[in-house]
Amino acid sequence: MTIDDSTELEKEAISKAIHDVIGWALTKDFDLLFSIVAQDASFFIFHPDSASTIIGFDAFRSFAERSWKDPSFRATRFEIRELRICLSTCGTVAWYSCFLDDFGEKNGLELGWSNVRWTGVVEKREGRWVHTQMHFSFPTDR
Repeated sequence: MTIDDSTELEKEAISKAIHDVIGWALTKDFDLLFSIVAQDASFFIFHPDSASTIIGFDAFRSFAERSWKDPSFRATRFEIRELRICLSTCGTVAWYSCFLDDFGEKNGLELGWSNVRWTGVVEKREGRWVHTQMHFSFPTDR
């Protein structure tokens, strides 16, 4: 296997972790979700609204269980476009950017994001890629 082949295999694994961190919601596979995020205080998410900033895995778990385990919530679809993945020279850290559509419903009403900008950092820990940081934003010139 060449270095280029190895890099492509890593990027495929990273892409799967990126898709899974959104796609898990279609089946409410919380085991999958929690297995692909850093389970420590370093985990961090900036959402478009400042009230939903998440710092640390415990805060994330609480948010996820409070928001998405609710039977009235159901994920319906998502799409990731223009995914760019950059792998560090050490091969254990990568960063990504893309555009995301992510939709669901709560109490029968559609909710979600269209064309949100999404960036993040993943780190290879114990042989698997986990998210350590995510940032979602909307362009201000819309």
